[in-house]
Amino acid sequence: MDDQRVWEFEGSLWDASDEHYQERIDEEIIMVLPRPPYVFQGQEAKNAVKATPDWDSVELSDRRVSRPQDGLIAVAYTVRCASGDEKYEAHCTSTLRMRGHDDWLVVQHQQTPPLTTSAEA
Repeated sequence: MDDQRVWEFEGSLWDASDEHYQERIDEEIIMVLPRPPYVFQGQEAKNAVKATPDWDSVELSDRRVSRPQDGLIAVAYTVRCASGDEKYEAHCTSTLRMRGHDDWLVVQHQQTPPLTTSAEA
């Protein structure tokens, strides 16, 4: 998958229907999200994102792609979303694995909202 398709795939997970999202997420996914219990796996992770708003706008910036081996892609980026007055920003990573020709699933996803203080403080 070339970089443009990687970002189309990742962006589609932020603004797609729940059905599309569920189809693109591995059954054994591991997620770290900025709300308790913070670490999620499998169906619990899939359920955790069902409460996500339907975003009117989604912007992915500071985008990075790594391909450590065939059939494995890791991405990192900053996302900014808005839906009416609700806004969301986070630094994210996702890991995709190829299940078959042109068939990719997310096996790992993490979101970290911007820190309000320095980690050195």
